[in-house]
Amino acid sequence: MKNNIFGYLFSIVIIIIMAFAIYKVTSNNNQEQGKTSDATGSIVTTEKGTQITLAVSQFDTINPIITRNKQVQDVTKLVFESLVNITSDGKAEPYLAKEWETTDNLTYIIKLKTGIKWSDGNYFSSNDVKYTIDKLKSKEAENAVYAENVRKLKEVDIIDNTTLRIILSEKIPFYEYYLTFPILSSNYYGEDDFWNTKKNDAPISTGRFKISEHSGNKIILTKNENWWNKQEDDSVIDRVTINFYSSVAELYNAFKLGSIDLISTKNKDYKNYIGKIGYNTHEVEGRDFVFLALNTESDILSDENVRKAIRCAINKEEIVTQVYNSTYSKANFPLLLSNYLVEDKNENYFDIGKMEDYLGEADWNFRRKQWQKTENYKTKKLELSLVVRKNSNRTQVAEYIRENLEDQGVLIDVIEASDDDYSKYIDNKNYDMILAEMTNPISPDLKTYYGNGNLANFDSDEAKKIINEINSITDQEELKSRYKKLYEIYDEEVPYIGIARNKIYMITNSYLNGEFDARWYNLFFKFKDWYKN
Repeated sequence: MKNNIFGYLFSIVIIIIMAFAIYKVTSNNNQEQGKTSDATGSIVTTEKGTQITLAVSQFDTINPIITRNKQVQDVTKLVFESLVNITSDGKAEPYLAKEWETTDNLTYIIKLKTGIKWSDGNYFSSNDVKYTIDKLKSKEAENAVYAENVRKLKEVDIIDNTTLRIILSEKIPFYEYYLTFPILSSNYYGEDDFWNTKKNDAPISTGRFKISEHSGNKIILTKNENWWNKQEDDSVIDRVTINFYSSVAELYNAFKLGSIDLISTKNKDYKNYIGKIGYNTHEVEGRDFVFLALNTESDILSDENVRKAIRCAINKEEIVTQVYNSTYSKANFPLLLSNYLVEDKNENYFDIGKMEDYLGEADWNFRRKQWQKTENYKTKKLELSLVVRKNSNRTQVAEYIRENLEDQGVLIDVIEASDDDYSKYIDNKNYDMILAEMTNPISPDLKTYYGNGNLANFDSDEAKKIINEINSITDQEELKSRYKKLYEIYDEEVPYIGIARNKIYMITNSYLNGEFDARWYNLFFKFKDWYKN
């Protein structure tokens, strides 16, 4: 009997030890996943970190109108707001503005939202908009980040406290896309010297955050309790520290040491400075578009089939990997892939079989390893000139295009032109093809590619008609249908061959979590979902 009792006790002890071991393992796993168990054994989520640290190298001023620093422009998106906001899919949406309309090609009437307060409690008004525009148009701001937005803005008139009229010096398609400069408070600055006042250390704002502290080497942002949109704000992050660094190298080192949560760069060699672990990289489409313009009025390229054949012979994948070391991505159409106006599949046209078919349809024959045809009893070779501005990357791109085409029997004469000569080629259009790189605007304006004097000498009545009409169309679905047609013309008639687009790297510390959906013009889409481990 005693043996049975000791046996039972021994079994109970073993069960207790096993239960305790299971509990410890489970508890440790929960803690590793950011969870704990309460007294009842229920799983409770650990509190998410609410503070992040950003950075600026070679800081000049936090005043977004005066700064010439792109990093300042990026971080101030959290603080200052504009009349119009550009969404992640490229739509222009009212922000501080309630609505706008154009009365003619040069005049905009803008109605402001009411009830918006500055972070000091005063109300936002038309005076603030005019004050900001006047400062941006002054000589002191001519090299400022947002100066170009108002370059063609001729006049600003205040109609009432919430209504303005702006008049342009010339027609600018989709000018609302340029109303994205931050607005500053006229009352806050008063009669002070705008360019030199100490008030520039911590300007008041209408945005999600306000500047709470500005010391010698950092700025601290906290939630703006007067934010007009705070009822929609369920963001976790409630405090942002912006550290200043004397150089990019110092900034990189601070990120490597874990002192910064997010940086952005175009530098393809960033891994040499921050290492290869402890962070996540998010690739963002840049605005620099590399393309080949085909002179549609040249003797050979006036044939659409020859242009299509050229497109099929170019291996873009090879170009972006070999020339750009994958710091550019393949590109087809000028607009970003994320833009709502065009469903650009970024197709891979590289297909030697189709190239041969297109040239056959154009009556070219492949003889002695060259494409040629007979015209007026004379043999004519498929030989084209390719003009490129002297530039290490673009020259290499031109050489790869030459190799691609000559491997298939198309003779290419690459002409490396100085800046002056390159401009002359553009003016005179005396080339078959020209390799160009365009920094595309924030607006979806494609007049550069379809309008008069375009690089391809492309003359399409239908395209010109659409270009002239779209600026007055406000319905988004109707706009999409027009852009779909522009894309079809681009795809079918091949006045241009898109080659590549640059990348921007948004790099986040591995402790920073959430959804990251950045664009070159705004890194903070989905910011409300961010949190620290």
